[in-house]
Amino acid sequence: MNHAPHPEQPPTGLTAAQRSAYLDRIALPDPGTPSPQALARIQLAHLRTVPFENLSIHLGEHVDLDPAALQEKVVARRRGGFCYELNGAFAQLLTSLGYRVSLLAARVFDGERLGPPFDHLALRVDLDEPWLVDVGFGRFSRHPLRLDERGEQADPDGAFTVVPTGGHGDLDVLRDGTPQYRLGPRPYELADFAPTCWWQTTSPHSHFTRSTTCSLPTDDGGRVTITGSRLITTTPAGGRTEQALTDDEALTAYRTHFGIALDRLPALPG
Repeated sequence: MNHAPHPEQPPTGLTAAQRSAYLDRIALPDPGTPSPQALARIQLAHLRTVPFENLSIHLGEHVDLDPAALQEKVVARRRGGFCYELNGAFAQLLTSLGYRVSLLAARVFDGERLGPPFDHLALRVDLDEPWLVDVGFGRFSRHPLRLDERGEQADPDGAFTVVPTGGHGDLDVLRDGTPQYRLGPRPYELADFAPTCWWQTTSPHSHFTRSTTCSLPTDDGGRVTITGSRLITTTPAGGRTEQALTDDEALTAYRTHFGIALDRLPALPG
């Protein structure tokens, strides 16, 4: 497949300097020509360095899906975010690197119940075949998943399966046999996710408003998470440790584990 050289002003609005700053943010040298192998390296680098977190909601910060605001938050302020922010920003980076990226809407499973439309934003990346790329779902696949593959796809975070459902081009994505979300085939613009993003950040029925979380995968295949005032570490074998944190310890833990410097803690729900 032929790919044009990186333009100095790609369609996403990232300049060459902004693209370089983003790659520095995720501690990755220029990955070169688009390929499945390069895509996997970029995704893993992003997952390891940019946390899944909803702290803005509990710090009184506006969650802004404007592309420039996403770059400022993720790259300049070295923060994380949730799906709309992380996959929205990541789509800009991938496009600036020469990838063909589509924004897809998904409905997240809560047990057997599906969440609302636009409940989640995931990415389709088209190379010689279509790939599912997702850096905004918390614990999920660490590597891109083949969208056309119907068998199990092994990943450090589980066995993933992509299953057609409903006859409308929808796909259920399962991890270890458990449905994670239902992905629609239609591409959208980032602004199309703004109404549901607003609901997720303001509604008392949204799980994002009911608790705080900040999480990253660890190099050994586990995860480190701060939720409320607890530091939780898990291992691939299922081990789990929890530590209650004082306010000062929590501020230090955010800096140590996630590189997030806060001047105050997010307000916990009452």
